[in-house]
This record gives sequence, C-alpha cells and structure tokens, in this order.
Amino acid sequence: MHCIARGLSGSAVTFWTAWDGDALLGCGALKSLGADHGEIKSMRTARAHLRKGVPQAVLTVLLNEAERRGYARINLETGSSPAFLPAHALYARNGFARCGPFGDYLPNAFSVFMSKALPVRPAW
Repeated sequence: MHCIARGLSGSAVTFWTAWDGDALLGCGALKSLGADHGEIKSMRTARAHLRKGVPQAVLTVLLNEAERRGYARINLETGSSPAFLPAHALYARNGFARCGPFGDYLPNAFSVFMSKALPVRPAW
C-alpha cells in the first residue's frame, strides 16, 4: 500500500496510520484549508484488511481531530467510479453530503465532492 503523494506533504497536512502490531491496516490525512475548514485526504485500507472496519476507525480519528481543531466544516474529494461506492456510503453514513468543488478543485467527471458541517464548540 502506498499512501504518500504530492498533496500529502507540507505543514498543512497531518497524516495518520493504523497498525495492528507490525501490520499496516490503513491511513488517512487531514489538511487544513484555513482556521475553520479542513479536508480529508487520501484514506486507504490495506487490501489484506478490507471489510474489517479500518476506514471507519481512521475516519473517526480524522473527524475527532477536525472537531478538536475547531473546524466548522470538513470536505473531501473522492473518485466517481463504481469502485468508490463503498467510500461514498461510508461518508454518507458519517453525515457527509455531496457538494460542489472546493479549494483548488475544478468540476470533473472523475471526482465526487462531499462536505460535512461540524459542531461548533463554544470558545470559553
């Protein structure tokens, strides 16, 4: 499994990996798009660990971190082919809805854009 890509480097991106002993289960990243907005990047599951709840566990970590950072909104871009239908379902189960392109993305036939409003924590 190869998760590192050009878009995952830099100080605005935090990268997590999930492990079971020496076995890499999956990974995901969170990119800051500003003080109150973030993007979920590059969630992947190792082939040997498909259908074991890894994506939900990684997504939960990313959403908890987004809330901890005080983000009001979290967005993501994923593929549009049938292979991505399980990812679409995962995101929908977690409160994401389709939206238009965000950030530097442009509309295209290969991408699905999704967004979720996060609870706003009082600043006390």
